[in-house]
Amino acid sequence: MGQLTVDGAVLRHDDLGAGDGVPVVLVHGHPFNRTLWSPQADALAAAGYRVLVPDLRGYGESEVTEGRVLLSRFADDVLALLDHVGVERAVVGGVSMGGQIAMEFHLRHPGRTAALVLSDTSAPAETEEGKAFRNRLADRLLAEGMGGYADEVIDKMLAAYNVTALPKVADDVLGMMRGTDPRGAAAALRGRAERPDYRDSLAAARVPALVVVGADDAYTPVAEAESIAELLPDATLVVIEDAGHLPGAEQPDRFNDALLDFLRTRVPR
Repeated sequence: MGQLTVDGAVLRHDDLGAGDGVPVVLVHGHPFNRTLWSPQADALAAAGYRVLVPDLRGYGESEVTEGRVLLSRFADDVLALLDHVGVERAVVGGVSMGGQIAMEFHLRHPGRTAALVLSDTSAPAETEEGKAFRNRLADRLLAEGMGGYADEVIDKMLAAYNVTALPKVADDVLGMMRGTDPRGAAAALRGRAERPDYRDSLAAARVPALVVVGADDAYTPVAEAESIAELLPDATLVVIEDAGHLPGAEQPDRFNDALLDFLRTRVPR
């Protein structure tokens, strides 16, 4: 595990593999940590890719920044990580909020973006209703902690049938959610409520993109992924069957096959 200090917070990450392919950064969503990407990180490293997997500030083993953390702060943390390890350009991918951070990274640092991997995410700016919801949820997490929230959303984070069909995956996902510091989760929710619209920057992207979605995603359904893929000039869309909002955890082999095929065929080494 590596670490660096950015804007007053100690941020921790894994740096795996040492192949000659373009390095890959994988950004987790809310309210998880870097271990969400373990199946993908292991597969990529085994296939000869260098993989950087950060804990976002406020999550996992990284320190908390209280109040509000904008997606731009998270994206610049990813840039600081690349600078720290001496990587000029990387494939930047993420799931859900992590996908929005990847889009923000591309918006702010297009020259450092070799390709995008966008899993189960959404490109438009937050609605007024959504802003109010995220801020109310932030207040609730600070007041009550993560346990009740985790129990409520597990059958939306995973396809409902996978909560029982994949008990270890469900336990791991619940453990990540329950273990997240409410202050970090609340700060990210408040920042995410202020996110911009990424559709124009995606439409102007000059890099290849892999768009992945679970067939039964209750949060960002297949139609959302299709709309992102239609915007991007060079997009590959993959729908993962028997999965919900976290297909990389629910169907890791299928996700890994899609990711490795994309890297081999669409991203120059």
